[in-house]
Amino acid sequence: MSTKKQKYFCHDCGIEVKTKKKELVGGKFLGYLDPHGAKYTVVKCDACYAKMPALTKFQQCEVYSRIVGYLRPVQQWNAGKKAEFKDRKNFNANLWQEDQEK
Repeated sequence: MSTKKQKYFCHDCGIEVKTKKKELVGGKFLGYLDPHGAKYTVVKCDACYAKMPALTKFQQCEVYSRIVGYLRPVQQWNAGKKAEFKDRKNFNANLWQEDQEK
């Protein structure tokens, strides 16, 4: 299995923000909490942060997932199902196929 280095991009201008030993160099992590309690983390480069430290151009999307046989917005789930959703592992078919070809 390959271990790719995580790349971070500025939310406002889109340039890559470099990292050094899991620390951002030339950028900042910004954490936000939506009205439903979901946490979001975005990255801003130092230049964009200096112009506007707050998050702009942000539109929350609604996430749907299957629960008990039908699709529903995750934000409408009860606390137990939301916790279960956060613990789910995503299956990456491309990585699985690479492993099968080895």
